This record gives sequence, structure tokens and C-alpha cells, in this order.
Amino acid sequence: MKGADRGLGARRRGLAVLVVACVLCTGAGAAAAVLVKSPAQAAAESAPPPPDILTAKAEKRVISQAVIARGVVTASRHIEVTPGPQSDKDIGRSVVTKVRTAAGQKATTGQVLLEISGRPLFVLPGAVPAYRDLSWGKSGDDVGQLQRALQAVGHPTGTDRSGVFGPGTEQAVASFYRSIGYEAPTVEVPAAPRASPDPAGEEEPGNETPVSRTPVVPLSEVVFVESFPARVDDLRVKVGDEPGASLLSLSSGALTVEGTVTPQERDMIRSGQLVHIYSELMGRQFEGKVTSVGEAAAQGEDGDQLSGGEKYTVKVAPSQPLQAKLDGENVQLTIVAASSGDKVLVVPSSALSTGADGLTSVTERLGAEERRIPVAVGVSGDGFVQVTPQNGYRLDPGADVVVGTQR
Repeated sequence: MKGADRGLGARRRGLAVLVVACVLCTGAGAAAAVLVKSPAQAAAESAPPPPDILTAKAEKRVISQAVIARGVVTASRHIEVTPGPQSDKDIGRSVVTKVRTAAGQKATTGQVLLEISGRPLFVLPGAVPAYRDLSWGKSGDDVGQLQRALQAVGHPTGTDRSGVFGPGTEQAVASFYRSIGYEAPTVEVPAAPRASPDPAGEEEPGNETPVSRTPVVPLSEVVFVESFPARVDDLRVKVGDEPGASLLSLSSGALTVEGTVTPQERDMIRSGQLVHIYSELMGRQFEGKVTSVGEAAAQGEDGDQLSGGEKYTVKVAPSQPLQAKLDGENVQLTIVAASSGDKVLVVPSSALSTGADGLTSVTERLGAEERRIPVAVGVSGDGFVQVTPQNGYRLDPGADVVVGTQR
């Protein structure tokens, strides 16, 4: 019995070993089936996935094309103040003796800007530039302008006729000079006919005509400015300087804006286009319109256009008067070069393509299907293009249009 039991145990152990071996062989076969692949299967699994089709929606919107530039708020009129001949013959040397203003400061009516060899240079309102000394007996538009200016600063000219320098104007001139701290310069004139000056400036002949001295407004002491407030743009002298070709420059009149653009931007700009004027100083936006675009580009010293640096001046008139404190400020200009006006059908610019037939089109995605729609393009801006389907095709807002692919 014991021998039989030992034989049965041995057979059982052999069967167990056989079962284990079968299991191991089955596992190895399965593993080999996983690891060993055909060349076609390996190539298929290593290929990149099919590309994703990127789409965007066609939509209706107002579209505009804008040019962004910088500009400077400036007055509409500029005046170069040059030294005139000294009226006082006792002055031996012309030299700046006082400076009462500075670049960037405002110039008010009647203000003394400089003193040259002890004599004032002041500003008065008027559109006619000073071109001669004004004294008793003179007549003309410039005399009438002087009379109105004197009255504006509180020195009436009495009963003198407009445009005729008579006794009332003499008194007003003397009074004005005293108010600014100077004595009025004088010139000799015939004494007898002074009560009723001849508008033509003619004198009665005589042998020994009595003379007297009367106040005069010399050309060298007055600058007429068309409108106030005025602003000193540049001051070119200081105390001790001998006056050169120019003393200073003034600007006056309604504030405008002057910007600069490149040649490419200039081609997009026309007079009358809307401009948004943004002031960083005030944090406000104002509206305006383009009034002109410069024809000539900046030039180098040799007269040639600066390579890659050409700039053209664009002048902008604000729709409403700008505040005086903006004078001289650098502002941002957004020039609306083109606009659809109303809402139009648009697609992203990347949705446009041109085929071998030369037609511009967009591709509409309909589920897994695509169709090419020929279109005419209009205004572009902000990354969108206005499109109008052609040849009887239809493209509705909300349609998916292909803008690219992504792997």
C-alpha cells in the first residue's frame, strides 16, 4: 500500500508540473502576440493622427480699418518774432535787458515779453502784422487795429475816427505805456494842425512850422497776435544776448492736432476721415476730422528722402474746441481709414484663400463635408474681412468656415 501511495503522489506532482508549464506557455504566447506586429500594423500605429479642422463663425458686425499715430496739440497760427530797428536814437547798443516769459508759458493781451535796451516788446490783439511806426496823423487798417487793441486793454481812444491816429489815440498810447511801467517814446510832428489830422497824412506847406513831440508805437515794440490765449513756443534769447534773426516764436488761434504717419499709412488717409483724439493727460477722448495730409516727406541734409524714416504730416481739426490746457500735449490719434458703416457679413481674414482659378473664396464646413464659396471682399480691419458670396452661393451668419488645420 505504501508503494502504491508513493506512485500516486509522484503522478500528481508530475501533473501539477505539466499544468504550470502549460500556463507559462500560454502566457508567453499571448505576450508574443502583443509584442510581435506586422509591418503594416506598426506603420499604421506610428502614423500621426489625422489633422483637426479649425473653424470660426461667419458673423455680421461693423468693421473698420484704423491707423494709430501720435500727434501734438498746437495752435492754428504761428508767429516768428524778429527784432525791429530801435526807435530811440540815443541807444548805442541793442541788447536783451529783461526776459519776462519762458517757453511753454501763455502770453496775455498787453503783456511785456522782453525788454531790449530798456524798451519793452509787448503783445496786442490784431490780425495785421506790425510793419511801420504808428503816430499822430497816420491812418489805415493798422491804426484802427491799434485803437481797438488799446480799447480792449482799458485805454479808450476818445472821439478819434476809426483808423485815424488823433489826440484821443495819443492819450490812449501814453496811458497804456504807463500801465506797463514805461514812458511812451515820442516823435516830432507839426504842432499847428494836430487838432484835426489829415487822414492822408499830408502837411500844409510853411516856412517855420512849430513842432511838438507826440507818443508813438514803434514797430520794434509791438507784436500783434490774432487771438488769445497765445503761447510761447520757443524762446531764443536770454539777458545779455544781442538780438539775432529771431527772438521767439508764438502760437495762437484755435487748437488743432498735427500727427505724423508713414508713407504706407498715408495712402490710407483722406481728408474728412473721422479721428479719435485721446488725451492721456485728461483721460478723455475727443472727436475730429482729417483736414489735410502732407505731400512732402521728411528729407535728409542732402535733400534725399530718409530711407525707411519718411514721415508725413496729418492735420486734424477737433469737432469741438479743445481746452487751452491741452496746448502742446502729445496725444494718440486713431484715424478711421475705412468703415463699413452698417453691420456686414464678415469672416476672419485667415478664412480667405485663392485657388488656381484665381477666385477668392471661403470654405464652409457642413459636418464632415466642405464646400468652397467664391466671395468678393470689402473693408478689412481688426482681423476680419467683409465678404459677399458670388455666383449664387449663400453664406449665412453663424456658418462654420475653415480657418486652418492643426495636427
